[in-house]
Amino acid sequence: MSSTTSDAHRPRPAAGTTTKALPPRQRWRFRLGGHQPIGMLFVSPYLLYLAAIFVYPLGFAVWLSFHDYFFTAPGVQVDRPFVGLDNYTTVLTDPDVWRSFLNIAVFLVINVPLTAVGSLVLADALNKKLALRSFFRTAYYIPYITASVAVVGVWLFLFNSDGLVNQALGPLAPDPSWLVNSHLAMPVVAVFVAWKQLGFFVVLYLSALQNVPRELYESAAIDGAGRLRIFRSITVPAVRPATLLVLILATITGANLFTEPYLLTSGGGPDGATTSPVLLMYQRGLQQGHPDEAAAIGVILVVLVTAISLVYRRFVERD
Repeated sequence: MSSTTSDAHRPRPAAGTTTKALPPRQRWRFRLGGHQPIGMLFVSPYLLYLAAIFVYPLGFAVWLSFHDYFFTAPGVQVDRPFVGLDNYTTVLTDPDVWRSFLNIAVFLVINVPLTAVGSLVLADALNKKLALRSFFRTAYYIPYITASVAVVGVWLFLFNSDGLVNQALGPLAPDPSWLVNSHLAMPVVAVFVAWKQLGFFVVLYLSALQNVPRELYESAAIDGAGRLRIFRSITVPAVRPATLLVLILATITGANLFTEPYLLTSGGGPDGATTSPVLLMYQRGLQQGHPDEAAAIGVILVVLVTAISLVYRRFVERD
């Protein structure tokens, strides 16, 4: 009787755990392959793709940043000595590099909140029953798939000194005009990028909203909650994982800003006010022939974006 009682009160192992410790070799196999090691076989093509497209270029960029590297004719072998942190010292003491990072910080402060809030509000509206819902969903997504050159032409027409925006503002129009104003050029670029990519993030939020139970909204409406209270108390917490994804993707996209300032402001003007780190990497690496310095700028940018993404994750998970 006592043995039966002791067996009944003996703690049982949790579900999914093994009662016997695995040998070291099998333990490492379990960590690498999971419950179904054959799954690694199915994902291996994508892992090879990641290694070829992302891992190898990043590793080569890190190697470049620590060497005195320059372009040569094909087949010419030259020494490219290890220089340690000299390239990082050069770029971190360059005022143009600091200004490019300041420019991208201004861009992110404007673009990321505008993208996250705007796409969530539009997705919440398009998730409800309204007339011409399919038309609006398509209309918001079209700018994202439209060629940047074509869309940039429209914005140049709107924001030129004699464009439609200045004509509508009349005496309130800024002087100098938007894209040649050192204080307004980067905010205009940030708004343009947010508008162009809004459709993609709306789709992300729409897919997240499809998983929110309708009963939550019905219960809140029965309790007398208004639209703003429902949006703040139900919608925003329910799409928190999607919000984290939107913040990270918008930050990565913004940190890689190149096409828009290159086309809208003729390569980072006026006076470098819209020069981004990636645009500066292009100028240093390809136009000026200093790929080692360009690689150092790229490595610094990767570290900063990774740190910002970790901050996003910590902040969103804490809330």
